[in-house]
Amino acid sequence: MITGAARRVGCAIALELARAGCDIVVHYRHSSEQADQICEQIKNMGRRCITLQAELSDSSTWESLISETMQQLGRLDILVNNASTFLTNSPGTIQSFDVQQWEQMYRVNLLSAAALAHYAEPFLKANGIGKIINLCDIGSKRPWPKHLSYCVSKGALDTLTLGLAKAMAPIVQVNGVAPGIAEFPVEFSMETRSKLIDKVPLARAGTPDEVAKLVRYLIEHGDYITGQIIPIDGGRSLH
Repeated sequence: MITGAARRVGCAIALELARAGCDIVVHYRHSSEQADQICEQIKNMGRRCITLQAELSDSSTWESLISETMQQLGRLDILVNNASTFLTNSPGTIQSFDVQQWEQMYRVNLLSAAALAHYAEPFLKANGIGKIINLCDIGSKRPWPKHLSYCVSKGALDTLTLGLAKAMAPIVQVNGVAPGIAEFPVEFSMETRSKLIDKVPLARAGTPDEVAKLVRYLIEHGDYITGQIIPIDGGRSLH
């Protein structure tokens, strides 16, 4: 299961894991058309695929996502908590503190990941080995004042990743992948993009496919890796 799998990085992860031989659950919020298209691509690879719609800020959807997965596919070996909310036009600064915005960030970026891990745990353990990959963010270590609510929620996801790795060992490995620039929001101007790339030692943005390949590596070759949060940021976190 990949949350937020209809677009951007989540889409790349879904397709990459399908190429690796996985059957896929494409979770989406609003992007039903894109989810259906991706699901069709995955079926054309010879894999099973289902789409599940859920608003992850709504706690009533968390258990049902797992139960529906089990009902339709019969097993669950991998959970990728990719979905997140990031508000480009409504900065989460401390000066413009908005309780509802902070709560929304926490419900989507943290609580849904914790809840899905909780409900998925018995099924992840059922076959002797399971994997959870959380999509973290280098912004948790270098928080941006204009997007403080987002960065703080991602920092909490870092802590959750480490705690789950201990709590679910030895059967389930839990790791985080922390992209820098994987794909710019469409709202970002060329000037903004250029300024951000200037801070990257490798002098370019990353790609969703590069993030997806790291997720695949952890799933295929990460049987002795747990509790790690791996930056994939072109060296940006070195500054």
